[in-house]
Amino acid sequence: MYIIPAIDILDGKVVRLREGDYNQKTEYDVSIADMIEKYRSNGTDFIHIIDLNGAKGDFSNQKSLFEIIKKTEMKVQYGGGIRTIEQVTNLLDAGIHRVIVGTQAITNPDFLQQLSEAFAKKDDYANRIVIAIDVLDEVIKYSGWMESSPIKLMDYVDKCLALGFFRFLCTDISKDGKLGGAAVELYKKLLEHSPMIKLIASGGVSSMEDIYELAKYPIRSVVVGKAIYEDRITIEEIKEWNLKALSSI
Repeated sequence: MYIIPAIDILDGKVVRLREGDYNQKTEYDVSIADMIEKYRSNGTDFIHIIDLNGAKGDFSNQKSLFEIIKKTEMKVQYGGGIRTIEQVTNLLDAGIHRVIVGTQAITNPDFLQQLSEAFAKKDDYANRIVIAIDVLDEVIKYSGWMESSPIKLMDYVDKCLALGFFRFLCTDISKDGKLGGAAVELYKKLLEHSPMIKLIASGGVSSMEDIYELAKYPIRSVVVGKAIYEDRITIEEIKEWNLKALSSI
């Protein structure tokens, strides 16, 4: 299981939210470029970047953010407000390693079908598309976690799999930003239902002990943010762990 450090951006600042609430943010006194460089210089080769403004349809961060991303050699897993096939294509063509789709895939019944058809002839496309599933009490949330979907969690996973998508980023909103431990039971349910999925865990990781617990299950990778900023997990610990886990990402 690979550890992917996270950088969440809101109004051009590095932040972390608590339970997805934009009014409960912690802002960190570090620039985006410095944070990326800190990871790169310490041997990290994969980062997770979310544009929280983009998730609400505001793309004011995007130009400056992409100028920074283009300068790094690291692989970037990127999400936030991706609503069209054209956006997905442009991001992949611009060098983004993985594109995260969430709200549009849930609210537009045809989007995933169109996405599947658009990329079906491209090599390894399914590995480069990540389906975000943000969950609160097993209810799927979207639009920056402000809206609820009537689609049942496992039904949605089945739909995505049927269209060829198998990499899922699952965040338990009740855990996110609280440093209270990861949603192990939720991940166990998902993996029991669909053992073939490539699952990326997200939310609640507070220490390396949480990493050890998640690693007991066939989870491919885990996104870690606040625990790093709060010095509960060091970049050196991440580097040491990832050297042993490169094959799983």
